[in-house]
Amino acid sequence: MFTGIVEETGTVISKLPSKLAIRARVVMPEIKLGDSMAVNGVCLTVTRFDADSFAVDIMPETTQRTNLGALKNGDKVNLERPLTLNGRLGGHLVQGHVDGTGRVSALEQAGEALLIRIATTPDIMKYVVEKGFIAVDGISLTIVSRDTGSFQVSIVDFTRKNTILGEIKVGDTVNLEADIIAKYVEQFNHPRQEGITADFLSKHGFVVK
Repeated sequence: MFTGIVEETGTVISKLPSKLAIRARVVMPEIKLGDSMAVNGVCLTVTRFDADSFAVDIMPETTQRTNLGALKNGDKVNLERPLTLNGRLGGHLVQGHVDGTGRVSALEQAGEALLIRIATTPDIMKYVVEKGFIAVDGISLTIVSRDTGSFQVSIVDFTRKNTILGEIKVGDTVNLEADIIAKYVEQFNHPRQEGITADFLSKHGFVVK
C-alpha cells in the first residue's frame, strides 16, 4: 500500500522487455530483495539492487496496461516506497494496481498552478468524482473538475519540480489508479451475481414461482 506522495524521481538505466533497472538515491537505504516499489504508480518487486540502483521484473500485463512499456534509457520515473504503519498518510490509499492509462489533452497555467486535463476510458471515468482522489503516475491528486470523458487536476510548483509531471506534454500517456473507496462503493451497490442462483433457475424455467 502506498500514499501517492512521491519520494524522488529515479532514472531508467536499463530497459529490457521484462526487466527495468533504475538509478535512485532516496529510496535505496534499507532496500531488500522482495521489497515493493511504486514506479510511476505501479507496484513492482525488487529483484536486484546495488549501492545506487535497483531492478524490477515487468510482466506482459503491466506493459499492456501501463506506460512502463514505453520507457527508454534516461527517462525519469516517480518512485515511492510502501507505507509503513507508523507513517503519515499524506495523500490517499494507493494500491499500486493501475486501472489503465489516460492521455494528456490540455495544459493550462493558472497562477503558480498547472492545470492538467486527462482523457480516459468510461471504465475509469465512472470512478472519477469532483474533489475526489486519483493517482496519476503514482501521484495523489485531487480532481478539480470532470466531464463525460476527461477530468482535470491541478499541481503546485513543488510537484512540478519533484515529480515527472514537471515535464509533461499534451499527448503524453499517464498511469491512472482510481480511489479504492469508489471501487468498493460500486461493488456494494452493484454486487456481482455469479454461479447458479434461485433467480437464474427461475429465469431459465427450472423453477416455477
